[in-house]
Amino acid sequence: QVQVAESGGDSVQAGGSLRLSCAAPEYTLTSYCVAWFRQAPGKEREGVAAIATANGRTFYDASVKGRFTISQNNAKNTMYLQMNSLTLDDTAQYYCAAMEADNCLKGSWALARGRSWGQGTQVNVST
Repeated sequence: QVQVAESGGDSVQAGGSLRLSCAAPEYTLTSYCVAWFRQAPGKEREGVAAIATANGRTFYDASVKGRFTISQNNAKNTMYLQMNSLTLDDTAQYYCAAMEADNCLKGSWALARGRSWGQGTQVNVST
C-alpha cells in the first residue's frame, strides 16, 4: 500500500482558504486514484474529493463541490486540495489515500474502509 503524508492544515476563519498537500515520496503515482477524506469528531471518515492521476479527471462530494479543488503536481508526486469559502462544517482531520485507479472510475473512491492512511492534517475553521 502506498504510504502518504499530509500537510498544510491550520486554523482559519470562516470564509477563508487553505491548501493541503499529500506527498508520496517513495512512489510514482502515474496511474492511481488519489482521494482526500476528512473526519470530524464523532463522525465517520468521509471522502471529499478524488483525482485519477493518469488523466487528471476529478471527482467531488456534493458538500465541497464548487469550493474545493483537487489537483496534482506530477513532477513533485504530490496532490493538493485547495479549499475555499471554508465553513465551520469543514473542521476536521484531513487524510489522503492512494488506491487503485479503477476506484475513481467505479465511484468507490469515497469509501474509507481498507485504505492506507497517513497521520492526517488538522483543519480548524472558526468564526
